[in-house]
Amino acid sequence: MTSKTILRTVSLFSGCGGSDLGAQGDFLFLDKYYSRLNTGIVFANDINKKAASTYSLNFEHEIDTRSIQDISADEIPNHELLIAGFPCQPFSVVGLRQGFEDIRGQLFQDITRILQYHQPKAFIAENVKGLVNMDDGNVLEYIIDEFSNTGYKVNYRVVNSADFGVPQKRQRIFIVGIHDSLGFEYKFPYPTHTEFPSFLTEQEWIPLGAILDSLESVDSKYYFSERAVAGMKRANKAFNKGRYQDLEKPCNTITTHLAKVSLNGTDPVLLVDENTELYRRFTPREAARIQSFPDDFKFVGSDGDAYRQIGNAIPPVVMWHIVKALIEQTSTNGVA
Repeated sequence: MTSKTILRTVSLFSGCGGSDLGAQGDFLFLDKYYSRLNTGIVFANDINKKAASTYSLNFEHEIDTRSIQDISADEIPNHELLIAGFPCQPFSVVGLRQGFEDIRGQLFQDITRILQYHQPKAFIAENVKGLVNMDDGNVLEYIIDEFSNTGYKVNYRVVNSADFGVPQKRQRIFIVGIHDSLGFEYKFPYPTHTEFPSFLTEQEWIPLGAILDSLESVDSKYYFSERAVAGMKRANKAFNKGRYQDLEKPCNTITTHLAKVSLNGTDPVLLVDENTELYRRFTPREAARIQSFPDDFKFVGSDGDAYRQIGNAIPPVVMWHIVKALIEQTSTNGVA
């Protein structure tokens, strides 16, 4: 895997394509160009039909919509890199941490099944931060052991998207494995941004305000009613201004709940006018920008469909940095 070698890449649980756009590169976000990486996606899969429709609209290659459990390993093309944002709901705080009691929590074993069969040179898996401490760390330890037992040196880190130029404080665990035969361990890239820059090479976190065209000039359907504001006040007198975001800082984590965001919930909202207590939710395009999707990335379906696709996605900019570091390290270690 030299710097000019194309990494044949398999994408599992692809969603609408955030991870794959990042792994591929060649996109523009906030006036910064993220170069084309030496990858080529040879197989993509997601069971969600709406997400797959969005994927097909934005990529030239096809996406398989069967359940991964119905796909045998020999149906999947040979590849050097496997990427998978395996279902996070069973392991997340939002999803009540059902873990392995939920069938979706066992789907990571389909990743190990395919790794065992194909033995690609590397894999990248992503999940929620809560996985780190679930059952006192035993769940993560088990997952790491399963990956290791398929023949990989495994490293993991909780990555804050804000540290890589995304206007969102989204923390997710990335698990990266390098095949034992290659003789090195993956090192995570050094952050490009920080809350308090101290070196010339560091940049300040990108604030939420950088992706907003206008705080006020959006469709009225995105505004909360006076009744919703009154309900928030009654429900929580100690904190009656909702989870409105500071435009000078990165946004809090956005999730699929943006489709049904409430002023009584923990979902981030915007305060348009403090005097008149005017609040609104993010538009789908704003949510996409918060996740670092370029403006030419299109979403299929209703606003609710778009919110769910966006909230489930891996920020493309973060994946770009993770994959770029992998390519550089394989080249440095003389992997062909």
